[in-house]
Amino acid sequence: MDKKVIVYTTNDCIECTMVKQVLTQEEIRFEIRNISKNAEYQKEVEKFGFLGVPVTVFENRAVKGFTNELKEIIEMAKEK
Repeated sequence: MDKKVIVYTTNDCIECTMVKQVLTQEEIRFEIRNISKNAEYQKEVEKFGFLGVPVTVFENRAVKGFTNELKEIIEMAKEK
């Protein structure tokens, strides 16, 4: 996988907005993949073992939600 952060999101997702805000505040560049607009993105989320969003991916690591694991991804992304 690429050395970029990907955030899987959907329309009107408050937790998704929170994840994107934190990444922006931490100056982490990220790609937004809206599963409401592209069914392939939903399949990608399911391959990571999740059904809902937000799912944040960096390298081979995927985390769901706004959790402490998200902080780990942020730190990993800052190192790159």
